[in-house]
Amino acid sequence: MATAKANKSSSAGSASYGAKDIQVLEGLDPVRKRPGMYIGSTGLAGLHHLIWEVVDNAVDEAMAGFCTKVVITLQADGSCSVTDNGRGIPVDPYPSGPHKGKSALEVVLTVLHAGGKFGGDGYKVSGGLHGVGVSVVNALSKKLVAEVDRDGVRYRQEFVDGGTPKTKITKVGASPSKTATGTTITFVPDPTIFAAEGTEFVARTVTERLQTIAFLNRDLEVVFVDERADKKQKTTYQYKGGIIDFVKHLNASREALFNKVANYEASEADQTLDIALQWNTGYYEGIYGYANGISTVEGGMHVEGFKTALTSVLNKYARASGGLKEKDENLLGEDIREGLTAIVAVKLREPQFEGQTKAKLGNVSIRSFVQKETNAKLEEWLQENPTEANRIVKKAVSAAQARLAAKNARNAVRRKTALAGAGMPDKLKDCSSTDASETELFIVEGDSAGGTAVDARDPRTQAILPIRGKILNVERARMDKMLKNTEIQTLITAIGGGIGNDEFNSEKARYHKVVILADADVDGSHIRTLLLTFFYRQMKPMVEAGYIYIAQPPLFSTEIGKSKIYLKDEAAKEKFLRENPNHKKDFQRLKGLGEMDWQELRSTTMHADSRTLLQITVDEAALAEDIMSVLMGDDVESRKQFIQTNARDVRNLDF
Repeated sequence: MATAKANKSSSAGSASYGAKDIQVLEGLDPVRKRPGMYIGSTGLAGLHHLIWEVVDNAVDEAMAGFCTKVVITLQADGSCSVTDNGRGIPVDPYPSGPHKGKSALEVVLTVLHAGGKFGGDGYKVSGGLHGVGVSVVNALSKKLVAEVDRDGVRYRQEFVDGGTPKTKITKVGASPSKTATGTTITFVPDPTIFAAEGTEFVARTVTERLQTIAFLNRDLEVVFVDERADKKQKTTYQYKGGIIDFVKHLNASREALFNKVANYEASEADQTLDIALQWNTGYYEGIYGYANGISTVEGGMHVEGFKTALTSVLNKYARASGGLKEKDENLLGEDIREGLTAIVAVKLREPQFEGQTKAKLGNVSIRSFVQKETNAKLEEWLQENPTEANRIVKKAVSAAQARLAAKNARNAVRRKTALAGAGMPDKLKDCSSTDASETELFIVEGDSAGGTAVDARDPRTQAILPIRGKILNVERARMDKMLKNTEIQTLITAIGGGIGNDEFNSEKARYHKVVILADADVDGSHIRTLLLTFFYRQMKPMVEAGYIYIAQPPLFSTEIGKSKIYLKDEAAKEKFLRENPNHKKDFQRLKGLGEMDWQELRSTTMHADSRTLLQITVDEAALAEDIMSVLMGDDVESRKQFIQTNARDVRNLDF
């Protein structure tokens, strides 16, 4: 009877589901309804994505040969302006269809999938190939103003409340000169869309991306201006060496194996390549792919073709030069790529990106093109630079020897784990749940804080792992040395999933939240950085999956009556004082986790309903590599400069 009743109910439900239930979203409504589909999120990453969409249009003009300068201004009123001296968005009336009679400018700004990148002669190559760019910015803005210079005339049109035209396109005067052309887009992000984290742009996030754009577009002048109170600055990026300068920049905080940067370019039909590479004395590879200026963080066919040719060419040279003897096995790709920094930048007419995020390039033709040109031109470079070539071979041979030592060390760790019965470290206080999607591992500094955290946790879902002191800095150690470190062995065993980015499997990780819980002092900061370096270098899939977090214990406490109030940071303290101007009690600065009892630690830092966690993300691979090397490498001056420059922007941490 129960089954029959359920079926009847289901039938009735489907009978009531008809045409009246189908909702058609017009114009830009889909963007406002589901903004995450278009910009990834409505947090800070999505907010800055609005800038990238407008800047990408200007860069497309540069790649097409019509733009030499782009100016990005963060205005004092919270708006952002992007100005380029390209051809200017067309303003003539649209010729046909439902938009007939509207200016092309209005169509581009109010219709999804409208633009000059779907064929025709507008652009041979472009990065903004989904055609939703600037219209999405309009949809998610409280106000947007477009100004265009064409044919000696300046045109202007204003939009409000998510893309509604407030005015028609109008002529507002003459251009600065008869030959001046270009576009300025000024927009105010809609605070109702970005309510979670606000609409304040982060200067460092913007400048890092702009510097990369300048590297990838040789000679393009990219200017950043911040007009906001207490944040005023102006920075210009322009690189005559293009990606050669990019490689030098990435290796600046490392010790280069030699001074020269290998570089070669080639073109055929509708595709071109520009590749630059240089080795350093470090142990990690950094190959960064770009397609039409878009960072392909997951690589793709262009990177695949480069790696295949690189392995072939270096083995061939090593044999011919005597660096490898007849009895020696071939070098593996990972041996050759140890310490390599390379930029593989390609441009092509019809790029096939995998997914809206454009993280991977799928064009098969570019793989064979890059492979063929690398085989020929890199071999030629090695022959012409024997001193540098022999250093590369010697480093690769040394890496191969270390790889074998690391293999033995890994096996030793596995044997040790197997002999330990269940295999879990004695100091790990595990949780009872085995469902990784709900379990959390708190890595705690010291045994005493670990004991407090054990009392504060939810034993069903929260595990505690105390670590003693500072773990090994893996930025300066090969795998074989790293695996002999007791604390690192403990981390590997507790987390599961293996070790090394070539082996690690995040799906086998025992926890989907790994939370670093350290004191808010200098030592705590150092421990956090060492752990983040370890995760980024040896368990990168955990970072990419969003499994790594930093706990945010409150920095201050005070009292209201008999109640204790905790405040997250200086900003929270200032807000509290504005709301409670007559507050007379002192504020206690909380430096150590040991100052809290377990009830306080639970309520402020560990309980899911009342804590704040900072999720670690990787937005730009090359930038992340650079920051890791600066913070954990040997160049003290670079580290000092980075900290001084970015200290005021640490309200979010993306590396």
